[in-house]
Amino acid sequence: MEVSDVRDPSLTPDRTTEPYRWRWLILAVMIVAEIMDLLDASIVNVAGPDLEKSLGAGSVGLQWVIGGYALTLGAGLVLGDRYGRRRMFLIGLAAFTAASLLCAVAPSIESLIVFRLLQGVAGAMLLPQGLGLLRENFSGPELTKVFAIFGPVLGLGGIIGPVLGGFLIEGDFFGLGWRSVFLINLPIGIAALIVAAKFVPKKAGDRTVRVDMTGAALVVASCALLVLPLNQGQENGWPLWTWLSMAASVIGFALFALQQRRTAAAGREPLVTPGLLRKPAFTVGLGGIALFFGGLIGIQLVLTLFLQIGHHFTAGDAGLGNLPLAVGTAIGGAISGAFLADRIGRKVLQIGPLVQLAGAAVLWFELDGLDPASFSIRDIAPGVAVAGIGAGMVIAALFSFILAAVDDDEIGSASGVLSAVQAIGGSIGVAIFGSVFFAQARTSDFTGGFHRALIVQACLLVVFFAITFLLPKKGRPEEEQHGVIPETAADDSGTKQHLTI
Repeated sequence: MEVSDVRDPSLTPDRTTEPYRWRWLILAVMIVAEIMDLLDASIVNVAGPDLEKSLGAGSVGLQWVIGGYALTLGAGLVLGDRYGRRRMFLIGLAAFTAASLLCAVAPSIESLIVFRLLQGVAGAMLLPQGLGLLRENFSGPELTKVFAIFGPVLGLGGIIGPVLGGFLIEGDFFGLGWRSVFLINLPIGIAALIVAAKFVPKKAGDRTVRVDMTGAALVVASCALLVLPLNQGQENGWPLWTWLSMAASVIGFALFALQQRRTAAAGREPLVTPGLLRKPAFTVGLGGIALFFGGLIGIQLVLTLFLQIGHHFTAGDAGLGNLPLAVGTAIGGAISGAFLADRIGRKVLQIGPLVQLAGAAVLWFELDGLDPASFSIRDIAPGVAVAGIGAGMVIAALFSFILAAVDDDEIGSASGVLSAVQAIGGSIGVAIFGSVFFAQARTSDFTGGFHRALIVQACLLVVFFAITFLLPKKGRPEEEQHGVIPETAADDSGTKQHLTI
């Protein structure tokens, strides 16, 4: 990521110049590509039983198929580029589409895991380039309107993943089964690629930018050292190497922070602006992001596993079983965004986890009273929906309050780091919650597995609740979260902060 002060016509638009004619078509392409990207983080949640029948996937294999994508997606999001956003977007989109095809034709669970990791790397190229292209082609009030559309649509992409995945697997179109959840990306990706190649304007990149490959390698290695034992530990009985690997991961992240400071001191460009790591509210916020999304993604996976493995729901029914969570999240987000965040500030981040805890408590007692013979999703829908409302309240506001702790010239770097930590936190959540659930599921105690997962989530929410008191009391405006500095931030010479992700 690069942060520099330049006189950039794309950020200080000439009011006499006509806006780019096809800019709204660019928005449509960006939305389609980013939804496809984020959708794949959760669309395979409901594919467990089918993967087991088709490829012999066990619990660890399923955790890698789901969590591996988020891991490489998160690690790749901190990488900047020097070759122009259009070119990198097209390469990322083409690579993502090709990786989707490889996933669809995977002959074994091992090859599917590898292809999912590659798909995550390609996906990591899409999100920052898409946001950058929108900033290049929109300005002023239009840009604020674009992000008002873009943000909620992206949020919806992750939520509807299990629902769409369940529909495709249940439909078993052309006898493709689980492979259709990846093949669906082909026509969408090819169409988006054709439109983007024709209508996204060319703009030269900055060849003076150098990617910090040492920092990137440290991030990837540290993430792998953390997620590998979390996925494999339960299966292997937590041998010594799992604990040594997690300890090495902590050392790796510490070395990354030190290396970033030294890179900046030597006049080179680090992946992360070092000043961010010296801001207590921001570093605490990183922990909060990881805890919250680790718990949210993890418990969503457990819900799906409970329905499919514990109660033999079909993929379609399990997908629909996620609807109470999706609807609750949408309601919570609307309440937070429209009414609470601006009026009560940081307190919305404290009310949200309390509502989630209330939902978890309701769900706990609902699980206790289940009759396996007559179970339906209606039996647990109230608790799941209440938990979703609390989650939506936090999701809608969390980034803005963390970004309020950083300076204007650090927004670009901070946004990329937060997105990366969100994805990595989700991958860790899949590993932890999957291990907790499967430890009980092996004895057919599926309700006990869900109960233990709820205890883990409750612990994470309590820590997250404590962390919120260290965040700024007011959030950063929506447009500034995407690196769009208001025109009043320009100095007398018209120079603005140019934020390149």
